[in-house]
Amino acid sequence: MPPKPKLNVHNFPRPPLLEKTPRHLQVKWRDQTIADTKDAYWVLETTHPPTYYLPVTAFTLPLHPSPHTSFCEWKGRATYWNLQSPDGDKEVVRNRAWSYESPTKGFEAIKGYVSLYAEPWDCYVDGEKVEPQPGDFYGGWVTGDIEGRVKGGPGTWGW
Repeated sequence: MPPKPKLNVHNFPRPPLLEKTPRHLQVKWRDQTIADTKDAYWVLETTHPPTYYLPVTAFTLPLHPSPHTSFCEWKGRATYWNLQSPDGDKEVVRNRAWSYESPTKGFEAIKGYVSLYAEPWDCYVDGEKVEPQPGDFYGGWVTGDIEGRVKGGPGTWGW
Protein backbone atom coordinates (compact mmCIF):
# COMPACT_ATOMS: atom_id res chain seq x y z
CA MET A 1 0.00 0.00 0.00
CA PRO A 2 1.51 3.37 -0.97
CA PRO A 3 2.03 5.91 1.82
CA LYS A 4 -0.64 8.54 2.32
CA PRO A 5 0.20 11.89 0.74
CA LYS A 6 1.24 14.58 3.21
CA LEU A 7 -1.29 17.25 4.14
CA ASN A 8 0.37 20.59 4.77
CA VAL A 9 -1.72 22.68 7.16
CA HIS A 10 -0.41 25.86 5.55
CA ASN A 11 -2.16 24.85 2.32
CA PHE A 12 -5.55 24.44 4.02
CA PRO A 13 -8.05 27.22 3.20
CA ARG A 14 -9.35 30.16 5.16
CA PRO A 15 -12.27 30.39 5.56
CA PRO A 16 -12.27 26.67 6.40
CA LEU A 17 -13.49 23.91 4.14
CA LEU A 18 -16.06 21.34 5.28
CA GLU A 19 -16.15 18.06 3.37
CA LYS A 20 -16.94 14.38 3.79
CA THR A 21 -13.94 12.24 4.61
CA PRO A 22 -13.65 8.54 3.76
CA ARG A 23 -11.42 7.94 6.77
CA HIS A 24 -12.31 5.40 9.44
CA LEU A 25 -12.61 7.16 12.81
CA GLN A 26 -12.66 5.44 16.17
CA VAL A 27 -12.72 6.74 19.72
CA LYS A 28 -11.74 4.41 22.56
CA TRP A 29 -12.02 5.06 26.26
CA ARG A 30 -10.49 2.61 28.71
CA ASP A 31 -10.07 0.10 25.86
CA GLN A 32 -13.75 0.26 24.96
CA THR A 33 -14.86 1.66 21.62
CA ILE A 34 -17.25 4.54 22.28
CA ALA A 35 -17.53 5.77 18.67
CA ASP A 36 -16.82 4.15 15.32
CA THR A 37 -17.66 5.49 11.87
CA LYS A 38 -16.71 5.88 8.22
CA ASP A 39 -19.48 8.50 7.85
CA ALA A 40 -17.73 11.66 9.00
CA TYR A 41 -16.82 15.16 7.99
CA TRP A 42 -13.61 17.04 8.47
CA VAL A 43 -13.00 20.76 8.65
CA LEU A 44 -9.73 21.92 7.12
CA GLU A 45 -8.50 25.37 8.12
CA THR A 46 -5.16 27.09 7.62
CA THR A 47 -2.60 26.09 10.28
CA HIS A 48 -4.97 23.58 11.91
CA PRO A 49 -4.92 19.79 11.66
CA PRO A 50 -8.30 18.39 10.60
CA THR A 51 -11.17 18.61 13.05
CA TYR A 52 -13.41 15.58 12.62
CA TYR A 53 -17.20 15.47 13.08
CA LEU A 54 -18.76 12.06 13.78
CA PRO A 55 -22.49 11.32 13.55
CA VAL A 56 -24.27 11.10 16.89
CA THR A 57 -25.31 7.57 15.86
CA ALA A 58 -21.63 6.48 15.91
CA PHE A 59 -21.50 6.84 19.71
CA THR A 60 -22.20 3.91 22.02
CA LEU A 61 -22.44 6.17 25.09
CA PRO A 62 -25.15 8.76 25.62
CA LEU A 63 -24.14 12.39 25.21
CA HIS A 64 -25.40 14.60 28.04
CA PRO A 65 -25.85 18.31 27.28
CA SER A 66 -23.66 20.78 29.10
CA PRO A 67 -24.58 24.40 29.86
CA HIS A 68 -21.22 25.45 28.35
CA THR A 69 -21.24 27.06 24.89
CA SER A 70 -18.75 28.83 22.66
CA PHE A 71 -18.88 30.69 19.38
CA CYS A 72 -16.99 30.00 16.16
CA GLU A 73 -16.83 32.78 13.59
CA TRP A 74 -17.31 30.18 10.83
CA LYS A 75 -19.71 27.59 12.25
CA GLY A 76 -21.75 29.51 14.83
CA ARG A 77 -22.71 28.66 18.42
CA ALA A 78 -21.33 25.35 19.74
CA THR A 79 -23.19 23.11 22.15
CA TYR A 80 -20.98 21.06 24.48
CA TRP A 81 -21.55 17.52 25.72
CA ASN A 82 -20.54 15.47 28.75
CA LEU A 83 -19.81 11.74 28.67
CA GLN A 84 -19.84 9.27 31.55
CA SER A 85 -17.14 6.58 31.56
CA PRO A 86 -18.07 3.34 29.80
CA ASP A 87 -17.09 1.04 32.67
CA GLY A 88 -19.90 2.05 35.02
CA ASP A 89 -18.01 4.28 37.44
CA LYS A 90 -19.15 7.82 38.08
CA GLU A 91 -16.36 9.62 36.18
CA VAL A 92 -17.81 12.24 33.85
CA VAL A 93 -15.74 14.05 31.24
CA ARG A 94 -17.18 17.51 30.78
CA ASN A 95 -17.06 19.81 27.77
CA ARG A 96 -14.66 17.70 25.65
CA ALA A 97 -17.22 17.08 22.88
CA TRP A 98 -19.21 19.67 20.95
CA SER A 99 -21.63 20.10 18.08
CA TYR A 100 -23.36 22.83 16.11
CA GLU A 101 -27.11 22.42 16.46
CA SER A 102 -27.80 25.39 14.15
CA PRO A 103 -24.65 25.67 12.02
CA THR A 104 -24.12 28.67 9.79
CA LYS A 105 -24.43 28.65 6.00
CA GLY A 106 -21.89 26.33 4.44
CA PHE A 107 -21.67 24.14 7.54
CA GLU A 108 -25.26 22.84 7.66
CA ALA A 109 -24.05 19.29 6.93
CA ILE A 110 -22.52 18.89 10.40
CA LYS A 111 -25.85 19.30 12.19
CA GLY A 112 -26.24 16.01 14.09
CA TYR A 113 -22.47 15.45 14.13
CA VAL A 114 -20.16 15.72 17.13
CA SER A 115 -16.48 16.57 17.42
CA LEU A 116 -14.19 15.64 20.30
CA TYR A 117 -10.88 16.73 21.66
CA ALA A 118 -8.35 13.92 21.17
CA GLU A 119 -8.08 13.33 24.92
CA PRO A 120 -8.80 12.01 27.56
CA TRP A 121 -9.84 9.15 25.27
CA ASP A 122 -7.80 7.64 22.45
CA CYS A 123 -8.79 8.70 18.95
CA TYR A 124 -7.83 6.86 15.77
CA VAL A 125 -7.86 7.73 12.08
CA ASP A 126 -7.57 4.67 9.82
CA GLY A 127 -6.10 2.75 12.76
CA GLU A 128 -3.46 5.38 13.61
CA LYS A 129 -3.64 6.84 17.11
CA VAL A 130 -3.79 10.63 16.82
CA GLU A 131 -2.07 13.33 18.83
CA PRO A 132 -4.18 16.26 20.03
CA GLN A 133 -3.68 19.67 18.47
CA PRO A 134 -1.39 21.63 20.81
CA GLY A 135 -2.97 23.78 23.50
CA ASP A 136 -6.38 23.31 25.02
CA PHE A 137 -8.52 25.45 22.76
CA TYR A 138 -8.61 23.82 19.31
CA GLY A 139 -9.81 20.29 18.65
CA GLY A 140 -7.76 19.11 15.68
CA TRP A 141 -6.38 15.59 15.39
CA VAL A 142 -2.74 15.26 14.30
CA THR A 143 -1.80 12.17 12.29
CA GLY A 144 1.46 11.16 10.60
CA ASP A 145 0.36 12.63 7.27
CA ILE A 146 0.04 16.17 8.71
CA GLU A 147 2.95 18.50 8.10
CA GLY A 148 3.63 22.15 8.87
CA ARG A 149 3.52 24.05 12.15
CA VAL A 150 0.05 23.94 13.66
CA LYS A 151 -1.70 26.62 15.66
CA GLY A 152 -2.42 26.11 19.36
CA GLY A 153 0.97 25.90 21.02
CA PRO A 154 2.88 28.69 22.78
CA GLY A 155 3.39 31.75 20.57
CA THR A 156 0.72 30.83 18.00
CA TRP A 157 -2.36 32.54 19.44
CA GLY A 158 -2.13 35.61 17.17
CA TRP A 159 -1.68 33.73 13.91
